[in-house]
Amino acid sequence: MRQFRIILTLLLAACPLRANDIPQDARRSGSTFMAPETRAMQDDDTANPGMLWVQEGEALWTRADGAAGKTCADCHGDAQASMRGVAARYPAFDRELGRPVDLEARINLERARHQEAPALPYESRQLLALTAFVARQSQGMPITAGQDPELAPFVEGGHALFTRREGQLNLSCANCHDDNWDKHLAGSAITQAHPTGYPLYRLEWQSLGSLQRRLRGCIFGVRAQPYEFGAPELVALELYLMTRAAGMAMEAPAVRP
Repeated sequence: MRQFRIILTLLLAACPLRANDIPQDARRSGSTFMAPETRAMQDDDTANPGMLWVQEGEALWTRADGAAGKTCADCHGDAQASMRGVAARYPAFDRELGRPVDLEARINLERARHQEAPALPYESRQLLALTAFVARQSQGMPITAGQDPELAPFVEGGHALFTRREGQLNLSCANCHDDNWDKHLAGSAITQAHPTGYPLYRLEWQSLGSLQRRLRGCIFGVRAQPYEFGAPELVALELYLMTRAAGMAMEAPAVRP
């Protein structure tokens, strides 16, 4: 951590800290910051480790669960048709709850409301598998999240969190991902934080993980107290990040270093 702080201090001292939005024509997917070998792994379905979760999610899609004894397919049919474009518009507003929910929460809400099944824990293999399978159906489609007018105050809340300094390092998300992208921190590329590929497989994790896991890791990295999985703050951050990536192509399940 001491080495991390020294490198970060030197990096940020070389560039004034300005929370400036990235111009539309300068936006880049995180995959463009990767080594060619990692990009090739992502693009080859037979080499992409995330496809193991997609395959498992496909099996879960047609498996009955809960007191109702229903499958996902009983309500939604063929996922290739019914789920096409769904992940690209999440987090979305849930009118019963009066707030946005991300894709993982939507899956659990559907389980409770229609299958009468218990919620799957965040980062559990089953929830990641179902999320990856649903997200896969939107691969290559443009991100459209945040278009519902009822989401506007939550988008603003997410933006406020993105630009708010916090933790012992007194840094915001924007200090790295808006002001210093395409530089390196401790040997790792600083990307623009466009969440085009979640859930994704990180070589560092040796596993698939959600966007909330990544956000919690960043918050911990600036030595702040991470929000609990499913917290409204994390969902607001997810929503803001997806709206700022509007129009970019979905890549799930992506691979990252």
